[in-house]
Amino acid sequence: MDIIEEMLSYNKSFVEEKKYEAYSTDKYPDKKVAILTCMDTRLTELLPAALGIKNGDAKIIKNAGGVISHPYGSVVRSLLIAILELGVTSIMVIGHTDCGVQNISSAEMQEKLKECGITETALEATAKCGVNYDKWFKGFRSAEESVMETVDILKKHPLIPAQIQIRGFVMNSETGEVEEVRTRGREDALECRLKPTP
Repeated sequence: MDIIEEMLSYNKSFVEEKKYEAYSTDKYPDKKVAILTCMDTRLTELLPAALGIKNGDAKIIKNAGGVISHPYGSVVRSLLIAILELGVTSIMVIGHTDCGVQNISSAEMQEKLKECGITETALEATAKCGVNYDKWFKGFRSAEESVMETVDILKKHPLIPAQIQIRGFVMNSETGEVEEVRTRGREDALECRLKPTP
């Protein structure tokens, strides 16, 4: 039995035995918080446990690195829906130690695609359609810098309401300890956004 079939088999017994009842909640986050974090497997249970979050408490958005790769991409869209439709009033950006996205390079990722059978023609065609591989596959030097950059994007974003609290953190992926990353205040970020460029 392959892993997906194994998971589907488990799901069948999960439903039959009504184990879902322990997770019953609605679509509105009880703590009115959205968390943008990494898809790292170590955080699957560690992050909620370390923050005391249970099912129904928060909107958790995960991607590689917990970053915003485009200011009008799916991450910001999800955050806006969480704010405008689901009552979110605070955003936590949580990076973590020993992240797999740290120090990746566009060139290496493109080589790995070729090793998987993706042709140079496919890569070139995608680039011609507007994909900038250097930005799309961009890694980062440190989790702190990545978190600061993401928080800055959100604080400067013209569609994020001013009253939304936005803070950045780095979690130790072994212990779950969370430390806040020092960033500029929202007022400074907004002032920077509105200041004309020389």
